[in-house]
Amino acid sequence: MIDVLPGRWRVTTPMRMEHAAALLAAGCRALQPGEVIVDLADVADADSSAIAVMLGWLRAAPNSRSTLRFANIPAGVAALADLYGVSELLPRP
Repeated sequence: MIDVLPGRWRVTTPMRMEHAAALLAAGCRALQPGEVIVDLADVADADSSAIAVMLGWLRAAPNSRSTLRFANIPAGVAALADLYGVSELLPRP
């Protein structure tokens, strides 16, 4: 689901509605102080719930003194973020 490495997460599961709650919980459990690059390069399938999960992680991050940045956001997710007007809320490296 999420491979947690020092300073980097690698999301390895589809970011779709059926996985959203588990992804959100896994990311919140993995939060640690410092900057984390969330690498989405291995996300082959995603829907709009990916944005909800990403925003949920960002909302939880300050409680753990974490800073998240998203790398390799899938094109479809980036297009949805643009459409919804939330692209600027998804920090990139």
